[in-house]
Amino acid sequence: MGSTVTTPVPSRGGRWAALAVAVGSLAVIAGCANPSASSSVYTYGQAQQEQIVRIGTVVSVRPVTIQNDKSSGAGMIAGGALGGVAGNAVGGGSGRAIATVGGAILGGLLGNTIENQVGKTQGLEITVQLDNGETRVIAQAADVAISAGQRVRVISGQGPTRVVPM
Repeated sequence: MGSTVTTPVPSRGGRWAALAVAVGSLAVIAGCANPSASSSVYTYGQAQQEQIVRIGTVVSVRPVTIQNDKSSGAGMIAGGALGGVAGNAVGGGSGRAIATVGGAILGGLLGNTIENQVGKTQGLEITVQLDNGETRVIAQAADVAISAGQRVRVISGQGPTRVVPM
């Protein structure tokens, strides 16, 4: 007769920990895929596309916050999983079940809040008086120094409009 090989079955705590690590990894990966509002960043699809360039003078610049409006949900999922694991480590019996659910809910709320804060970028609302007399307002990341009275190029076409110093 042949011998039987048995593999150990992970405990519930081990399963929760493995789930938390997997979900946490997904959250980190999702957080790396943030879109950019920079005037200096082009997506691959925007490269080698013809753009329209208009020249103008900056009338005013106002600081704004640019919020990513597309939440991945990874923060809520990761927070919920980690909160559930932490809650599961508390108490015993029915108290443990209540702590697990409560931890998952609170962790999910906290994770969602953190993801929303990470999705914010400091930006500028730039009002430009074009040489043809038209006025345009463009919001973009505050990664290029722009000030009132400065001559700029307003670049638009296949994608976002950008304000770039001359």
